[in-house]
Amino acid sequence: MRENHLGRPVTTVVLAMSADGKISDVTRSPTLFGSSADKAHLETQVALADGVLGGATSLRVGGTAMRVSTPELLEQRKNQGKPPQPVQIICSRSGKIPAMLPFFRQNVPRWLITTNAGAKEWEGQPGWERILVLETGQGDVDLLAAMHQLAKLGLGRLAVLGGGELVAGLLAVGCIDEIWLTVCPLVFGGTEAPTPVDGDGFALHQAPRLQLQEVKRVEQEVFLHYRVQR
Repeated sequence: MRENHLGRPVTTVVLAMSADGKISDVTRSPTLFGSSADKAHLETQVALADGVLGGATSLRVGGTAMRVSTPELLEQRKNQGKPPQPVQIICSRSGKIPAMLPFFRQNVPRWLITTNAGAKEWEGQPGWERILVLETGQGDVDLLAAMHQLAKLGLGRLAVLGGGELVAGLLAVGCIDEIWLTVCPLVFGGTEAPTPVDGDGFALHQAPRLQLQEVKRVEQEVFLHYRVQR
């Protein structure tokens, strides 16, 4: 897919959260708590994407990639001229990701976005088709540069599946276009439980503004679709 007018991929965050705004419990359990309808919604959004972007913490907890498995969605990708699976992209400053995770045995393309130090963790080791080193002067991953590089590599649409710090970083550099939130009927509580947007937070005058596009109820869950205002 050719680079769009943004100079970066169109980016959609897709997350399920509890009624009190948590994307996991205080133990960061890897268990998905959404319904079968939410899991189908997640897979649909993944199937629309050229790449799936996630943070290293989420990968360490969950251990696997979110793959497209539904025959109809695989056929849809084929008809659109896309490969069966979107590229699985992990963003990690340290690059410290256990090589024994099931993720590395799944039949998916894998890219790593990291720093110079993170790339050294993988010197001489297999696991990634591409390692993109994009570092700020402070030694963090340069998310804005990374997004532009992904577009140059042909990725026109990304699904971002968390975690909260990655979403916060992408919002801070203006690289989130849409957000899908599934509100699930349970309460986690806990000051340490992760939320859709973690990090340092935004002051009121800097807080990204959203425009509600769609509200859909399926049994006990509510699906909220927002567009980030520019």
